[in-house]
Amino acid sequence: MVYSLDRMKKDVDSLLQKLGAQIKAERKSRKLTQTQLGELAETGINFISQIEAGKPTAQIGKVLRVLQILGFEVKVERR
Repeated sequence: MVYSLDRMKKDVDSLLQKLGAQIKAERKSRKLTQTQLGELAETGINFISQIEAGKPTAQIGKVLRVLQILGFEVKVERR
């Protein structure tokens, strides 16, 4: 399947927004502040804020560490 660059960007942006929303919801359900989660993940509050906002420049290694701390399992599947 061939994707246009514009379509791929929209798909990635949508995925990042959804991922950020899930991270924020889970953090809040655990009654953690952004600062506390940042300390647990060895990142700063700015990084946590950026991934919760779906910012596309977040470093994947740090994102995966945050997901692991919150108990998420990451799966990669072919479409």
